[in-house]
Amino acid sequence: MGPVFIDTHCHFDFPPFVHHEQSSLALAAKAGVARIIVPAVSADRFNDILRLSQQFPMIYGAFGLHPLYIARHNQDSLAALEALLKGNSQGLVAVGEIGLDEYMDDPQPERQQWILSEQLKLANRYDLPVILHSRRTHDRLAKMLRQAKQARAGVVHGFSGSLEQALAFIRLGYRIGVGGVITYQRAHKTRKVMAELPLDSLILETDAPDMPLSEFQGQPNRPERIRLVFEQLCLLRSEPSQQIADQLYANSMALFWPA
Repeated sequence: MGPVFIDTHCHFDFPPFVHHEQSSLALAAKAGVARIIVPAVSADRFNDILRLSQQFPMIYGAFGLHPLYIARHNQDSLAALEALLKGNSQGLVAVGEIGLDEYMDDPQPERQQWILSEQLKLANRYDLPVILHSRRTHDRLAKMLRQAKQARAGVVHGFSGSLEQALAFIRLGYRIGVGGVITYQRAHKTRKVMAELPLDSLILETDAPDMPLSEFQGQPNRPERIRLVFEQLCLLRSEPSQQIADQLYANSMALFWPA
């Protein structure tokens, strides 16, 4: 039997997966994917993700308000999020995708920080880990997390910062999301970071349909390609591939499904 994977970050509620859920999940399962976490980006996606998690045993939901959609979020969005968390749905495993982003037009940093801070409080209130988005904001995000003192920590997804920034998150109890960036030979910094970080701090993700892998540029990313991310990580690391697979799986289970 080959390695078993958990795709900890896949936007399965978007095309090309919509209306093709069964066939897409079959392809993922064939590649060894056992579970998929689908993070929300805005309140209007909550019901779709809830439905997916109820319909397909492989799928689990994370619910949150993504910084890229900051213009859509308001007090009603936060109220809808809290109502969902309070309902304690069976497929709910995290608050996410939440965070900070300065790589966008009109980032509204103060508003982003307020929305994030409110969601961190909700995650603490309902004892859930967080799935964090961070672009050009690692130091600011780490400072907010130090102040927030999350009970369950979480993951900094799609990480492409420095080794020092990664270690700052790890010291706070956070894991680091490893995705398709490492399949690009030119991504020297990120590949070096993923090679050097403690193995027990890493989890796998695709961010499908975003973050296409090398040689798949221009195509939607897919959860079955997590195997290619894993294979690339094995080339960068010194541990045996089975040990890497087992540890990545254990890391994901400990974070999202603690015993």
